Amino acid sequence: MLPLGSIVNAIAIIGGSAIGCWLQSRFPERIRAIVFQGLGLSVLLIGIQMALKVQNILIVIFAVLLGGITGELLRLDTAFERLGNTFKKLIKSRNPQFTDGLITASLIYCIGAMAIIGAIEEGMSGDPTVLYTKAILDGFASVALAATYGSGVLFSFIPVLIYQGAMTIGANFFQQYFSEIMIAQVTACGGLLIVGIAINLLKLTEIKLANLLPALGFVVLLTALFG
Repeated sequence: MLPLGSIVNAIAIIGGSAIGCWLQSRFPERIRAIVFQGLGLSVLLIGIQMALKVQNILIVIFAVLLGGITGELLRLDTAFERLGNTFKKLIKSRNPQFTDGLITASLIYCIGAMAIIGAIEEGMSGDPTVLYTKAILDGFASVALAATYGSGVLFSFIPVLIYQGAMTIGANFFQQYFSEIMIAQVTACGGLLIVGIAINLLKLTEIKLANLLPALGFVVLLTALFG
């Protein structure tokens, strides 16, 4: 089955990012700074909204703690940075924020209920409406993100296409695991990570978000066992 919704989503990210990159070169530094801060506040709101969907907060807390320990032991931040830098060299980009933009945008686009529900719904019923809606939202978000981070945001279409496309193609398999409570727990856990993105954007401190990614796997496992 062709994951049409994910393909449209990827095209919207490319289009929005291209506009954002074009705008970035035309913004003076003070405008870029306020856009950065405004984006940070907006992402903070999105993260809090997602996190409040939690059904069992203890499971999410343990998932984040276990995920952080696992990610730190595996040094995922270093691995993602190397991967991003390798890709940066491959396309010969001179953007110093390329890797940060790629990782930040990928997290925002891939974590959340719309990505999961939309991919499964298209796979089960052939209806890509949810992913089309997500494509519009991601397209506009890409403009702001690319105006802040530059070209790295554009290439976030690759993990989005792989992640959502895989769920669409394997919808019959994934459906039995993603119950309503499971989606709520994954969304809440993802919301906490997005709050972390906002904290980094606002430069309040530096959170190693890549090392917290295993939390999404742990929240699925713990919810299946105890949810």
